[in-house]
Order: sequence, then C-alpha cells, then structure tokens
Amino acid sequence: MSILSPNTEEINERGRVYLPLGSGWDAAENVNQQRLILQEAAALALGDHLKEAFDMFSAALRYGSVRPEQLRTLVDCVLRTFKKAEEGKTKALTDGGHACNRTAPGRPFDCPACHRFLYEPVTLACGHTYCKRCLKRDLLSKCTVCSDGIARWSRERRPPRTNVILCHLLEKCFPLEISRFKLIGDIEELCKRRQLEEALVLSNNGLKSDPSDMLLRIYRAEIHAGLQQYKASLKDLEALCMTSLKWPEGYFKKAKLLQGMGYVDDSLHVFLQCLALDEDFKPAKEEVEKILCDLLSPGCENVKVGLQEMALGSMPHLRSNIYDTGVLHLMNSDSVEKCESEPFDSSEKLGLIRARSLRVQKQLENPIEEEGLMRLSSAHRLFGQEKGALLKRKLSASEQGPSVIYDGTNKHKKQGETTSAGKCPTVPCKGVPKELLEISDFECSLCLRLFYEPVTTPCGHTFCKSCLERCLDHTPRCPLCKESLKEYLASRKYTTTKLLEDLFQNCLSEAYSERKRIHIEETQELSDLTKNVPVFVCTMAYPTVPCPLHVFEPRYRLMIRRCIETGTRQFGMCISDPHKGFVDYGCMLQIRSVHFLPDGRSVVDTIGGQRFRVLKRGMRDGYCIADIEYLEDIKVEDADELSKLQELHDQVYTQACDWLKNLKHRFLAQILQHFGAMPDKEDDIQATPNGPACCWWLLAVLPVDPRYQLSVLSMMSLKERLLKIQHILMYLQSIPNE
Repeated sequence: MSILSPNTEEINERGRVYLPLGSGWDAAENVNQQRLILQEAAALALGDHLKEAFDMFSAALRYGSVRPEQLRTLVDCVLRTFKKAEEGKTKALTDGGHACNRTAPGRPFDCPACHRFLYEPVTLACGHTYCKRCLKRDLLSKCTVCSDGIARWSRERRPPRTNVILCHLLEKCFPLEISRFKLIGDIEELCKRRQLEEALVLSNNGLKSDPSDMLLRIYRAEIHAGLQQYKASLKDLEALCMTSLKWPEGYFKKAKLLQGMGYVDDSLHVFLQCLALDEDFKPAKEEVEKILCDLLSPGCENVKVGLQEMALGSMPHLRSNIYDTGVLHLMNSDSVEKCESEPFDSSEKLGLIRARSLRVQKQLENPIEEEGLMRLSSAHRLFGQEKGALLKRKLSASEQGPSVIYDGTNKHKKQGETTSAGKCPTVPCKGVPKELLEISDFECSLCLRLFYEPVTTPCGHTFCKSCLERCLDHTPRCPLCKESLKEYLASRKYTTTKLLEDLFQNCLSEAYSERKRIHIEETQELSDLTKNVPVFVCTMAYPTVPCPLHVFEPRYRLMIRRCIETGTRQFGMCISDPHKGFVDYGCMLQIRSVHFLPDGRSVVDTIGGQRFRVLKRGMRDGYCIADIEYLEDIKVEDADELSKLQELHDQVYTQACDWLKNLKHRFLAQILQHFGAMPDKEDDIQATPNGPACCWWLLAVLPVDPRYQLSVLSMMSLKERLLKIQHILMYLQSIPNE
C-alpha cells in the first residue's frame, strides 16, 4: 500500500506508479525514473504503438527536460504512421501524372538530391556526385543513392572541391545551363550582402525567361521571406511543392516559412511530408524533434487532457505557456474561415486574435472551464479515431493544391486542379552530346590512358585507381596539386566515380571496352603462379608456419595490393643472396589478412604454402619476380621403409617435446607468441607434399643459421629432413641450459 495520497501519484494504464515532480524524491530518483519511462516509451514507439508512446513520453517530460534527439524513436514512429496514411494519396497523385520522376532516363547530369542540373559537381567518398549547393546547405546526412554518411562542412573540416574533369565537361557541353546557374550564383551573392531588392529583380527576370525553373522559384521565395512578403513567398513554395513532389527541400522550405509565421502544427505536417520523401533529411528531422518536444512538454495544449490537468495541478506556473499556445491554436482552427482571404497585416485579423486571447485568458482563470479549453487542443488530432493517425491538416500541397488559408486562392477549388505554375513542366533532356566528347578529355594524367576505375580525390582531381594508389605508396599528396591526402589515404576508400564510369560505358563504349580488355590481360598476366611470380626478398618462410610481415616499402605495397586484386593472394618469400639477388629456393606465402595503417603501411598476416625452386629471375615495377617450379617430397612405397620412417618421426617428435620442456620460460613464451604451439603428431606422415607440419615448425624455431635452414627446406626426402632436425636437437640438448 502506497504511503502517498492518491492525489499525489499517477497510475498509468500499465499499472506502474509514476510520481510527479515535487513529491519528495530527490533529483537522482527523478532522473532514474525518467530514464525508465523513456526506455519504455522508445520500446512502444519501435513497436508502432503511437498513442501509448505519446503517453509515456509525456509522462517522462514531467520529470524534467528532455533533449529533442531523445525523441528520435517517436519521430520515426510518427513518420511511419504518416507515410502509411499518405501512401494512397501519393499514389493517386503519381498515377494522375502530377509527380515528376525522381530519376529520368537520359539525364545523367542531374544532382541525386535536388534533381536539378549538376552545377559545380562535388564527388563524395562513396563515388556519387552532387551539386555543391546541396552539400553547402547541409541538407543531406546520407547519400540518397547508397545511404553512405555525409559529413557536415565546418571550419575545422575542409570541404571537398568540385570535380575538375566534370566541371570542364559541363562547361563544354552545356553552356546555357552554366550561364543560368551563374545567374543563381549572382542572386546568392546579392542575398549574402542583403541586397534583396536587386536579387528579387534578377530572380523575376530569370523566371520570365524560364517559368519552369524551380530553383529560381525557391530562391525568390527566400527573398520574399527576407523582405517579409510572406504571402508571395508561400505562393512560390506552394507552386514548388505541387510541381516538384519528389523534392524534399521544397517541403522543408515551406515548413520553415510556416514555422516562422507561427503555424507550428501546419509546419509539422509539411516537415513530415519532407521526411516521407527522404527519411535522412537531417534538418527536417531535427525540427520535428523540437516541435514534438514542445508539444509534449507539460503545459502544452497538445498534450492529452489528463496529462495537462495533472501538470497544471503540480506546476501552475506553466499556465502562461498553455495560454500562449492556446491562442495560436484557436487562431489556426476557429478563425481560419475568417482569416483565409485576409492579408497578413489585416487589422481585422489582429482584432480577432485579441478577442480569442481574452477568451482563452478567461478560461484559464476559471478552473471549471479549463476542461473546455483542453478539449480545444489538438490532442484529438494526435489520438483520433484511427489509432496513430497524425495531424490531418488543411495545409497540404499533396492533398489540396495551393493552400486556401494563406495565398488567397479559391478554397472551393477541386482537388487536383492547379494553376499554370502548378503544372509539371516538361524538363528538357540533359543528354550528353556525343559529338562534343573527346577521349583526350578523359585521360589519366599519370598513365596517359583513358580512365579505368576513375577515382576522384577530395581536392577534385581524378586518376585511375591503380595509378593513384601507386602514387600514394610514395607520398600522401595529390600528384597534381600536391595537397595533403593523409585523411584520404587513412580511409583507403578509393571508390570509383560512378558518373564518369557510366559516361564511358554509354558514350565511349568502344574506347572503354578496349581499355577494359587491356586491364584484364594485365591482370591475367599477374595471376600466373608459375611465371613472373612476385618474390618478397626478406626472411625464411616454411610450409604451414605463420609469417607476419610489416610492409612499408612502396614496391612491396604495390606487390601486396596486386596479389589481393588478382585474387591469388600469394607471393614467394626468399632470403637475399649477394650475387643473385635472392636464393634458389623459397616458400610461397598465402595472405590471410591485411591491416592497413593510416600512413599507408600495412601489417600482413601470411602462412607458408608450397616450396619452390627458382628457374628464372626478373624485375617488375621495382620488386623481384621469378619463374618457379614447385617441390614435393618423394613418397616411400615400401612398407618396411615406411614403418622405419614413422618410427624416426615419432622419435624426433618426442625429442622435440623434451627440448621444449627444458627451455627457459621466457624463451618458450616468445616461441609460442610468434609461432604458436607445436602441431600435433600426424598419423599419416606422407599425406601432404611437404610432409608433417611439426618438422617445419621445429625448423622455424630452432636457433640455427638461415643457410642451414635453407638446405633443409630444399630437401625432397622426409627421412633426410628428420635426420637433420634430430642432429640439431641432439646438439642443443648436449649444451647446458643456462
């Protein structure tokens, strides 16, 4: 039984008891209680229990403030519900021919974000290219094509440069488009200098020559808003949303304008429309989080009636907040018919607002009439007849065309009718004029051939992937502008520029096919494991024995990379020879994994494979190569000889175990750390071409001269190899263990 009075505690429908602020609990208890409620609220939101999630988030806010980002799961739930409700309407509009295609064939030079001409193209690390304007405004948190994250521009982080190759191509092939966007650049510059009147003149002139230019329209809307001409700004944005139903930025701009004008509920609906088109539109998601946080805060008129009454009972100082938001809501709902055809500075409208304000103030001062005020809130819109249906607002471009509230158009206009500005324009095809393309425009400045797997660096220069990697092996700087590429090298994300690759395949198909054929032939030549095999001249390697390598020389960086790219993942290992360069016998190493360090060095984990003998030596790109033949042990067929060989193997194995037991602990620990434990004794000692693994493990750990080890490596008789190892063990055991 609770020691608290029923008036000071709340029991929700799940049976849990939540204590309001000021009930005697300390701050830590309130924080813990709020954390538990937020966890349950998030779980409800993940399960799409929208009404219950709103209840729980509202209860959590009574224990203290909540950061807007903590409502992310609720925003996602609201968005899912909103998208389900809007699905049928969007399909009807699309089927009716009112929606422009998100992507259209034959328009390769459109930005994936705004679907406008790719002016000042910037290629991201994922390989997809956007216009600089979309990236500068931080409208994207993820790539709309591959969902790869996009880092925000900041003073600390230098933004990527425009793609030099693509800029040159666009200027050559689309001079009219370039001149139009230069006009937009002039408008932006005037807006930065707050010369809005001059910017408005330029935008009007541009729209007269091309009324279908939606980008000019959005700039004109921003200029109108800057001049406090909100009606004209909203009219442009309404037409923009009707014409470009797939452009999230248009909805975002419209929602921001409505929010600035005080129509918060309507702006929430339009923000959700924006997110329905692009769930990763970060600015819109942040605004929805803030709005929901305000709506659910104790005392806000959009919270459910029971929660509001409880909040008012414990925190009377929040009544002023309800009064303010109540005035706004009453103006949006009750007075909408009166205000819909009036300009924003109408004195009659202001008088109506004052009258509504007095009425709300009177209701707040009279506790008996408070319930009536609560019922006028928009809570019924959050928790209506359909569970989870959200904010069926009047202002919706996708539902009713241009708003009947704000722009003065006829409110009886039928759904689907649009003005001339609302018709979907015929966008001219921005296909590539093939006659203007020349192969010399797309030659790598390093190999002087047509780009193959073109990669664009953060400084905007493009190279073949293999050419760039070879340059970065030597120095972490751009080969052309010498700008530092240390971060780019550390990420090792050399993704091909998709736009250029598609352009080569579609417009330069013959030259691209020939370039691809040459690359395949070169790769096949590197894949042969008997001729021109890459050789790492370093240390002794043995079959089945691990051999970790630290690769730092540019020539061996290239060699390791080629082994991985060809798919063989193998190379030879030999020790050096002062006369021949490297010795006649070696062991193939199989690459198991490669760990790249930020500066380009790498730690390569390899394990020994087949033994080989060198037939012919050579050089390629700075590292050694060789023609080789593989070695195999000669098998013993006679049963008696095989029995004796097995007995010799068992003796050597036992002798090796005794030697290991007598080793000092520090020596044994070093051996185990570097080479691992000695392999188990094998039943069939002739099962593999290289014989028992324990022999090679012992040869690797025994402290003998590498030349002696090399002689054992070259033996093709298991008996001779076992006798050699036995002699070494006997000699080591005869030495006193100091």
